[in-house]
Amino acid sequence: MLSQPVPESQNAPAHRFCVAPMMDRTDRHCRYLLRLMSRHARLYTEMITAAALTHVVDPRRFLDFDPSEHPLALQLGGSDPGRMAKAASLGQTWGYDEINLNIGCPSPRVTVGRFGACLMTEPALVADCVRAIGAAVTIPVTVKTRIGVDMHDSDQFLDDFVGTVSAAGCDVFMIHARKAWLKGLSPKENREIPPLNYDRAVRLKRAFPHLTVILNGGLTRAEEALASIRTTPALDGVMVGRAAYDTPFLMAEIDRLFFDHAPTPPNRAAVAEAYVHYVERSVASGVSQHLALRHISGLFHGLPGARAWRRAVSQVCQATAPLSDLIQLAYILEKGEPLAA
Repeated sequence: MLSQPVPESQNAPAHRFCVAPMMDRTDRHCRYLLRLMSRHARLYTEMITAAALTHVVDPRRFLDFDPSEHPLALQLGGSDPGRMAKAASLGQTWGYDEINLNIGCPSPRVTVGRFGACLMTEPALVADCVRAIGAAVTIPVTVKTRIGVDMHDSDQFLDDFVGTVSAAGCDVFMIHARKAWLKGLSPKENREIPPLNYDRAVRLKRAFPHLTVILNGGLTRAEEALASIRTTPALDGVMVGRAAYDTPFLMAEIDRLFFDHAPTPPNRAAVAEAYVHYVERSVASGVSQHLALRHISGLFHGLPGARAWRRAVSQVCQATAPLSDLIQLAYILEKGEPLAA
């Protein structure tokens, strides 16, 4: 039985497998769940705006995390170098291992705020932010970006952006291998409609062999993600988003496939039990049961009984069934026993 997440090995390659920052997904409860299954994967917060961090009286609700979540990066959104530096300094003080800049979000609200994917057309400003943050912190500063934006969609455009930003002190780039359409497509459509172009990431690595290039976008299975970095030249790692959230048990394969670390993997029932106990502790400290528990809905995805599991999680979230029911159901599903009518 699992009791808590196991800590990440300090010798593991830093970005070989990352879980992407996702709004309304990768909060501290989701990250705790993922860490129950992988000790090496690098985790990222939801995007937090620098303005929110530098104006709030008590930043704990944005920044608090469980120590087991390391290695953990704080993703920031913003475009004011001074404010970004102040927010990053706060993140380092809080204990984060990395500051990541969001230069990929296509949301209209983000664009109006002058951050996210629209900043690809302002590489000098992004470089100023990287430079200011680098002067304020000693932890790594990284950038998550797209391969292009709107009609700016050439190899030269991406090279110029990466070249300018890397010269300011960033040497790790997460490349979401789709361009962003800032007008006419929703954020969801921007994750699906612009075609994937993994070759663009490979070509970028060839052009900048000294940089760490992480591939992001459209990866749904662990084996597929692993194959994508065995290219020539080899990419340095992958970042998986929705698949890690919707089918979280894929994380149980990550340490073996990506880090040559092969402990006995946890089973789903053990993960469920450990996470339910975590939820109990969280609720006792004032956290909403629904807020903490919702992340476990996909644990049995693709297996017989997955629908019953999702229904049970929903009932517990609505407080119409006790938390202990989930532990009992998880062991029934793990054993493959028939469910009562």
